[in-house]
Amino acid sequence: MTNSNENEENLFSEAVKDVRPLPDNNRTIHSVKKPKPIPKQFIQDEQQALVDSLSDHYIPAYELETGEEMLYLRDGHSPDILRKLRRGHWVIQANMDLHGLVSDEARLYVASFISDCKKRSIRCIRIVHGKGLGSRNREPILKQKLRGWLMQKDEVIAYAEAKKQDGGSGAVIVLLKS
Repeated sequence: MTNSNENEENLFSEAVKDVRPLPDNNRTIHSVKKPKPIPKQFIQDEQQALVDSLSDHYIPAYELETGEEMLYLRDGHSPDILRKLRRGHWVIQANMDLHGLVSDEARLYVASFISDCKKRSIRCIRIVHGKGLGSRNREPILKQKLRGWLMQKDEVIAYAEAKKQDGGSGAVIVLLKS
């Protein structure tokens, strides 16, 4: 076996005998960039903060109500905003549907959706919460909870029940800060 190794070494030496190193000015060093690490804990913390930012037990200090219609205008804003929102002055730029979600899922979904809309500079959104026809007592549970969640979000300026063609009492149109 040593003969075989010696033969291989001789063959290699013969093959590279005329090889000369390249001058330094022609060398290029290729470095491979490592991908950035995925901040898994940070992402989990952000999601938990979104969940924690909305409470089911929020009792609003001020809210406009006309019967069952959902209306809200944050303090310090002109009543014209609410009037314009109800008349469809702003184009709905994004939609979300809460049908089939339980309360905890819906709360996280709403918080994430509003956060995402804020990052994308979306001002007017529609949230379909349903009329509660599929719930236990045929009452709109998510509608009531959504009202409190939206009032807790600083990004929300106002909201109003959607027009009939946009979902009526089963949806709400929300105006977000720019």
